[in-house]
This record gives sequence, structure tokens and C-alpha cells, in this order.
Amino acid sequence: MKNQQRQQFYKEFCDKVVAIDPTIRFAGIVDTDGKLLGISERKGLTPLLTPEQRAQYAITAATRQFTRLRWEYHLGKIHYASSHYAKLIRATIPITDTESQLWYVLLLTFDVETDNFHEIITKGIIPMVSQNTSQLIKK
Repeated sequence: MKNQQRQQFYKEFCDKVVAIDPTIRFAGIVDTDGKLLGISERKGLTPLLTPEQRAQYAITAATRQFTRLRWEYHLGKIHYASSHYAKLIRATIPITDTESQLWYVLLLTFDVETDNFHEIITKGIIPMVSQNTSQLIKK
């Protein structure tokens, strides 16, 4: 896939993630360096972060994911991590190959009052990631 086609694929993938549930505010795919490759936001959303702040968050999220993967041998595969803020819920999902090598991180935000975000992630988003992993990690 050419670079432009990959960017379009990432954008479309994020659009599909946001469409899973109306409480999803944002989806973004980040590479291992923390570079945002594709994003999608819910229509009509007023972002809480500037694009620069979002880019900084993407870098720290990728770094934290490497730290979490270090413990997989002892604790088992990480499915996702979440943080609950006063204004939203954030989650990250590692996108790894069969040997648990990190390729990308899927960043998500949900409305703060979302009670079923675990179900949305485990029954909607993770299956979509799994179905698309081979396309996501193509070189």
C-alpha cells in the first residue's frame, strides 16, 4: 500500500471506530514513535485539546504502551488501558503482531458519563482491531 493509501486506510478505520457507538468522541492511530497517522472525531465535537496537545499525548501514549508490554510475559496480554478524567474517559489499545511486537496504538476518548465503555471496547472495538490487524501492520 502506498503512503497516501495507508493514510486513507487509517482515517477510514478511525471513522469506523467512532461510528461504533455515539459515546466515542475520538479515535486515532499512533505509530511507535507517537506520530498520529489517522484520526476521526465525532461530528459536532468541540475538542478539549489543541492539535499540539493531542500530538504530545500521542507520544506519551506510545511510550506508556511500551512500558506495559514489558510486563506481558508475567501478567498476560494487555487488551486495553483506560484513564478516567473529570471531562472524559481515555483508552489505549495496543496493536501488536503475533509475537506481541507493538506496531501501533489506537487512542480513544469517550464521554465521561459512558458507563459501558468496557463493553464497547471489548465487544466492538477490539474485534474490529483483530479483524484488521493484518492490514494495519502491513509494511
